[in-house]
Amino acid sequence: MKSRLVYHWLLYVASLVHILLVPFVLAGSILLEEGTVISFDDASQTPRILRNTSILITNDRITTIFDSSNPSDVPIPTDTERVPAQGKIISPGFIDTHKHGWQTAYKTIASNTTLAEYYIRYGEFSQAETVFTPEDIYLGQLVGIYEALNAGVTSILDHAHSTFSRETASASLNASMDGGVRMWWCYAFHDISNGFSLEDQIENFNELKKDERLGESTVEVGIAYDGFSTAAKEEVQSIMDLATTSNISALTIHYLGGPWPRFSANSPKLLHDLDFLNTSFPIVFSHSSFITPEDASLLRQTNQYISTTPESEMHYGHDHPTTPFIQDQAALGVDTHFTYSADIVTQARLWLQSTRLEFFRQTLNRWRIPRNSPMSVNQAFLLATRAGGLALRRPDVGVIRVGAKADIVVFDGSSPSMLGWTDPVAAVILHSNVGDVEHVLVNGKWRKRDRRLVLKEGLNMSRDEVEGKFLESAKRIQEVWMQTPLPDLEGEFEPGFGVPYADVDVEDVVRGNGTGY
Repeated sequence: MKSRLVYHWLLYVASLVHILLVPFVLAGSILLEEGTVISFDDASQTPRILRNTSILITNDRITTIFDSSNPSDVPIPTDTERVPAQGKIISPGFIDTHKHGWQTAYKTIASNTTLAEYYIRYGEFSQAETVFTPEDIYLGQLVGIYEALNAGVTSILDHAHSTFSRETASASLNASMDGGVRMWWCYAFHDISNGFSLEDQIENFNELKKDERLGESTVEVGIAYDGFSTAAKEEVQSIMDLATTSNISALTIHYLGGPWPRFSANSPKLLHDLDFLNTSFPIVFSHSSFITPEDASLLRQTNQYISTTPESEMHYGHDHPTTPFIQDQAALGVDTHFTYSADIVTQARLWLQSTRLEFFRQTLNRWRIPRNSPMSVNQAFLLATRAGGLALRRPDVGVIRVGAKADIVVFDGSSPSMLGWTDPVAAVILHSNVGDVEHVLVNGKWRKRDRRLVLKEGLNMSRDEVEGKFLESAKRIQEVWMQTPLPDLEGEFEPGFGVPYADVDVEDVVRGNGTGY
């Protein structure tokens, strides 16, 4: 525990040193005045509430946090934009540590799908590589980012498996830079059927990393790879070599465990055996639904994290029976936002209540009455914010403190759903909705202002034009999928692993013959 605290402290010091070394560029400041701020207390490792507090932002950083009742000692630049925040809640931006942004065009056509069906029908190995054009990928990625920003999500780790070709990979990266969110864009290396080989993908990856726009954007390039347990040793070694020599921002992996054969072995234990777990870059294991005690111990030893995606794991049937026991090395993600909301607050709320239910049930099953709640709103809030920053080894995101990146969300505390709040953390986690997100800042830039999205500077399309083109794209794509027969899920999920398909009991809310599925 002591070594982990020292590690986090060193990361924090490094972020402050970085601030001092960056040349100062004069820019207009932003002052959020007289709000209730959800800051962070390092001593207790819990949210710290600052009432009647103002935040001064200069360039991309939080430069001053002060008591609004005594501002006389704080120099405010004359060109500062003053934003009233009385009665409002000022929160760190929310962090999504697992997403596939390109899939936005599928929205609502997979409302009852399962993971087995998704894998065949909607994922990277489906017909998507032949149907989605580069423009489709660009538009889906961009509109998906807008949905996230609208909900107060300021940082995303994107498992970008729309890398079907040089053109689609470039389209995804360009949309990520045009979207204005903070993103760890992780290029997916995979064995797809169109002739775009691993060698081609590595060459393309190296080309994209040289894009000059990256230096001025809030996007960093990483790697996504799921072949550790299934690919040939030579391929796995080539990916590990690429990761260790390319100065990547992160590496992300799907890992389920349990009865899921294909991803069951992509575990911390496997990477440890490959001498690839204790890395200089963060590794995020998405889902980790049936994580083992040994895996959990290895994560703690190497300071690597999992991404729990509560709504996804409920919707698709992954389940998450053991992930509540590794929450100290966990953050939250959304996964496939075309099947539900991209709102991380919703994920935090679902995870909080499902974890409470699980632990309450354990006590009730012993014929005991719970006298306490097993998980607090503060813990859920930390999973949605600071834990994501730690998972990505960025102590300057997901937190409001001097020197942190100015990724901030302002909630309207006087909305019908939040009126009457006392505890701002409880107000956000249990009572807020996307409509209460009034302002969003990323890197000190407005991305939502007065409940309206603010598009990134230099984008050559208006929001109406983006949405119009996306609707045309989505209509064409959805028509293809609506005409494609559902897969026949018979036999075994992965032949040779001995895990068969089976029917699940179906519920009907209408008596008698009911309404059908």
